[in-house]
Amino acid sequence: MTVFSYNNEALRVYITWGGLLIIKMLIMSFLTIFNRIRKGAVENPEDVAQNPSFEIKKDEDVERIRRAHLNDLENVPAFLLAALMYIITEPDPTVASWLIRIAVLSRIFYTVVYAIYPIRQPARAICFFTMLGITIFMIIWSMAVFFHI
Repeated sequence: MTVFSYNNEALRVYITWGGLLIIKMLIMSFLTIFNRIRKGAVENPEDVAQNPSFEIKKDEDVERIRRAHLNDLENVPAFLLAALMYIITEPDPTVASWLIRIAVLSRIFYTVVYAIYPIRQPARAICFFTMLGITIFMIIWSMAVFFHI
C-alpha cells in the first residue's frame, strides 16, 4: 500500500477531518462579518460611507472572534503540515485517526469556548494545549522516523 492511497485509513481521516478544520477556519471570516454587521462595528471609512448606521469602533465580541480566527491562522496550518508529515511515516492507522480527530475537535471546542460561548479558563487552555501537544508529538515522531545526518 502506498501512503497516498484511498486505502490508507489514516490519510482518509486526515483529509476528512482536515477538511472540516479548514471549513471551520473559513467560517470564522463569515462569523466576523456577521457580527460586524450586527454590531455596526467596522474598521474602515468606506464601510461607514456605505452604511451610515455603522461606526468605526472596536467591539469586544467582534474582536474576540477576530482573535480566535487569528489563532486558527497561527495554529491550523502547522497542525495540517505536521499531520501530513506524520501520515507519511505510516503510523498505526487507529492511533493516527484518533490523534487527528482529537486535535480537530479540540480546535472546534477552542472556538466555541473562546469566541462563541465564552467560558472561563482553563477550558480554552485545555483545548489549545491539546492540539498543540498533538502537533508537537507528530512533528517529533516524523523527525525521529526520518532522522538522517
